[in-house]
Amino acid sequence: MSNVTANEAGKPLVIDCRQVTRTYSEGPEKLTIFSDISLEVTPGETVAIVGSSGAGKTTLLNLLGGLDKPSSGQIEICGQNIHKLSEAGRARFRNRHLGFVYQFHHLLPEFSALENVMLPCVLGGLSPAQALPKAEALLGRVGLTERLRHKPGELSGGERQRVAIARALVNEPDCVLMDEPTGNLDQHTGEGIRALIEELRDQSGIAFIMVTHDMTMARSLGRVLRLEQGRLVQEV
Repeated sequence: MSNVTANEAGKPLVIDCRQVTRTYSEGPEKLTIFSDISLEVTPGETVAIVGSSGAGKTTLLNLLGGLDKPSSGQIEICGQNIHKLSEAGRARFRNRHLGFVYQFHHLLPEFSALENVMLPCVLGGLSPAQALPKAEALLGRVGLTERLRHKPGELSGGERQRVAIARALVNEPDCVLMDEPTGNLDQHTGEGIRALIEELRDQSGIAFIMVTHDMTMARSLGRVLRLEQGRLVQEV
């Protein structure tokens, strides 16, 4: 685990988001997606962000991942203000500290499951020989030992998401950001993904932040926050 800042209770922080606002210009007017949002996430914590379509959930996730910049406010990941880094610096930082899982798996179709999971390691500077055992071990942890050589088109929807989760974890990140990871899966397969996330969180100490419409999923995983009318509030 990287060096991280701490909150007032002395707990280390993986994510420290302070008074973040995101606005967009539409002609002469400014559209405020959300304003003055603050969020603290500790290692091994799972936070679900819920809200109606268009509330800005994915925008917030992109800000937390350094894929977009806030209009005002500050976001620190493991003590680093990611938005003060250069574009190349942010890419390196994301590769080392963050994992991403989307509703659509975004696996490379011409690569096998094993090659897809190895890729972040290779991009991070490891040789293929060094990346191979790490990828094999993770695919085993997500139950895909028998599917290493299969390409995405030969895998089920649930299997593809398991590959995507393994890829997100392979560089041992501090936090994994997930955008509707079960949105395209049936209930049974989605339940399997939920159980897998819980297991990986408990075993690894990695923090997970998940945007989801599935309230059952959200409440089963941990803290639930609702993004509504530009504010982030604790779900009761």
